[in-house]
Amino acid sequence: MQLRMLRAKLHQARVTETHLHYHGSITIDRELLSRSGLLAGECVDVANLSSGSRFTTYIIAGESGSGVIGINGAAARLCEVGDRVIVLGYALMEESEARDFRPKVLILDEQNQVTEEI
Repeated sequence: MQLRMLRAKLHQARVTETHLHYHGSITIDRELLSRSGLLAGECVDVANLSSGSRFTTYIIAGESGSGVIGINGAAARLCEVGDRVIVLGYALMEESEARDFRPKVLILDEQNQVTEEI
């Protein structure tokens, strides 16, 4: 049996920009992608800690070191610049693998810099 497990998480990321008239997605700093193991094009859930909204989208890589967390397309109506969000990436794995698997969790500060890696 395969289980859908959390594999990577950006916790308390701050939205730095929104673009309503865009074809969709979330733009994430390439450095954060590299450190978390998340990939451009990957499907992720985004939970907005400020509004309680939650949506699914895909990742676009942003400029490395920029701290960008950009919400694009229709999802831009669900976030405002300054909102804190959680970005969640998942993986399917066998139950035996899932028992010992530990997701990569990055805790971010106001500038979207990593303060803690779990």
